Amino acid sequence: MNEDNSAENESSQPKPLTATARRCLGVLVEKAKTTPDGYPLSLAGLITGCNQKSNRSPQMQVDESDALLALDELRDAGAAREIQGSGRVTKYRHAAYEWLGVDSPGAAIVTELMLRGPQTAGELRTRASRMHKFPDLDSLKTELDSLMEKGLVESLTPPGRGQTFAHCLYTPQERLYLVDKIKKQDASSAASSPAGSGSAAPAKAANDDRIDKIQDRLDSVTAKLEALEKRLEFLES
Repeated sequence: MNEDNSAENESSQPKPLTATARRCLGVLVEKAKTTPDGYPLSLAGLITGCNQKSNRSPQMQVDESDALLALDELRDAGAAREIQGSGRVTKYRHAAYEWLGVDSPGAAIVTELMLRGPQTAGELRTRASRMHKFPDLDSLKTELDSLMEKGLVESLTPPGRGQTFAHCLYTPQERLYLVDKIKKQDASSAASSPAGSGSAAPAKAANDDRIDKIQDRLDSVTAKLEALEKRLEFLES
């Protein structure tokens, strides 16, 4: 009975995605939340979001061919959809809630992990707040527990201070590399960090959050300008 349930849960879990497909999906969810005026995204807008400098780790250089292949992968998986926007421009929207089986809090966490890689609970609370407000750390940890039960998130390090979480959409080869990398980073930090340096991580997360909010405002202004330009073109035609 338990084996049947386990097999059913495993088969219902989303399959791993390539790095570019994860980046594209993360951008679609992020922009839907932070800059709704410019959503759904055009191909050009999606590529810009994939390659932006803030709130991205690792940095990527996605071109049109990469993005189109990733979008094909996402559509085949049922994680994204293609629609016709105004002026017959093809645009793209995510279907992450249905594909992942999550609501807004869960989508915000998984999206942040896709865009920025493994993070601690404190970092996730600060950074994911752009997409969903978590009133306190306990509320975020409750959502993390739910995501881990669904097989969407896992802990890469033991519970306790600095516990690091990652999404479960990596390919098997990527995951092995990631676990090894985290272990080496932890060993290096333990050997080199002086006493009292633990406050650096929260400060960095707060600074990153300020940069991300500036980027969101810039994206919103850009989307509004593009909408005005299209309206002017329509009125002049």
